[in-house]
Amino acid sequence: MSRYRPPRRRGSAYITPQGERVLRQELHQLWKVERPQVTDVVHEAAKNGDRSENGDYIYGKRRLREIDSRVRFLSKRLEELTVVDRAPADTGKVFFGAWVTLEDDDGNERRYRIVGPDEFDLAAGKLSMDSPLARALLGKRLDDEVMVHSPAGEQSYCITGICYSEVPLEAH
Repeated sequence: MSRYRPPRRRGSAYITPQGERVLRQELHQLWKVERPQVTDVVHEAAKNGDRSENGDYIYGKRRLREIDSRVRFLSKRLEELTVVDRAPADTGKVFFGAWVTLEDDDGNERRYRIVGPDEFDLAAGKLSMDSPLARALLGKRLDDEVMVHSPAGEQSYCITGICYSEVPLEAH
């Protein structure tokens, strides 16, 4: 019996230069550093005879499959991604790569950067452009009101800042 997995919807094919650099570093780390090390461990473990009870061999082979799978994914993904390395002509609107400052109804401010699905990290303030909040923000302007439907209910935000510089400015 096979482990069927329904096809997943492909994420948007956009990435920032920083995100591309991180993916390329991961690919290099896996292919040039980690894979040769694991291959050596498996090779040495294979010399020890009975492979059915050899933990180094079993887990090494499993790790090689994981590495090879990730390398295949990264190689294909990097080929299809479009690197967005410049600000749009209209920097007064929210587009890909923008740092957006939002204020909620309670006056709390949050700052997010709209990035591709391969680089999102909410802890670092990077919001995937495929997320409901980012989709609601795209195309909006400063002082626009944004309504977002979330599991917690409908939330309202006001855009108080839009910035396209590498590091978001504190004062807008």
